Amino acid sequence: MVQIHQIKPTIKKKAKKLVGRGGKRGTYSGRGSKGQRAHGVRVKPRLREIIKKLPKKRGYRFASIQTKPIVVNLKVLERKFKEGDKITPKVLVETGVINLLKGKVPEVKLLGTGNVSKKLLVSECQISASAREKIIKAGGTIEIKKAKDRP
Repeated sequence: MVQIHQIKPTIKKKAKKLVGRGGKRGTYSGRGSKGQRAHGVRVKPRLREIIKKLPKKRGYRFASIQTKPIVVNLKVLERKFKEGDKITPKVLVETGVINLLKGKVPEVKLLGTGNVSKKLLVSECQISASAREKIIKAGGTIEIKKAKDRP
């Protein structure tokens, strides 16, 4: 029986080409003179490119990285919901008022455009002062969202 240490290749191994040691492959070692490829730098590191594209300073034309909440006006809630309905971002997605963002339920902010005549139970949403006033005036209740713990 033949064992693994007894097997020998039928083709000889090709010797590795040594460059930059005189002879036919001296000085530039087959790379030509000057230029990007001559210096041995071809591919840019991807991670560095991504880091450089991220905004470094605030100020003129600074686009924030943070996601902004999706705006929903009170007139939409008046049309879509009944008396006593509970309103959360999850419910707004289910009813089709807003869409998922990257497969997740987004943050929602209620604004005071329009009027509300129904008692609505609002929770887990950011609310503007005018929207809060109108919801409470109509007899609705608002559960204040707990602030996230920041280190």
